[in-house]
Amino acid sequence: MLLDELGFPELTAEQIEFLCQTTEDTVRKYILNQVASKDVNQLDIFVEVEGTKPVNVSVEVELVLTKQAEAIDVEALVKQAVETGQTTAENFLRKIQ
Repeated sequence: MLLDELGFPELTAEQIEFLCQTTEDTVRKYILNQVASKDVNQLDIFVEVEGTKPVNVSVEVELVLTKQAEAIDVEALVKQAVETGQTTAENFLRKIQ
């Protein structure tokens, strides 16, 4: 489980919803490009936007793989997936500033 935050100016409700969905989709796609879906027992992705000025974007991933995928470094995979999601969030926020 990893959690990180980014600070940006106030967003509309529609922008927040789009930001959360886009970030979640990016994280999910990244993980499923690294691991076959049949090797994933549990994948929970949480993207939360809090505050008004600045806005904080939190990304949290819980990943449990099958025994067949035990050679995969889950911590490193989750860390990279969160970083990829944060990059997506940053790019989105830079475009709307």
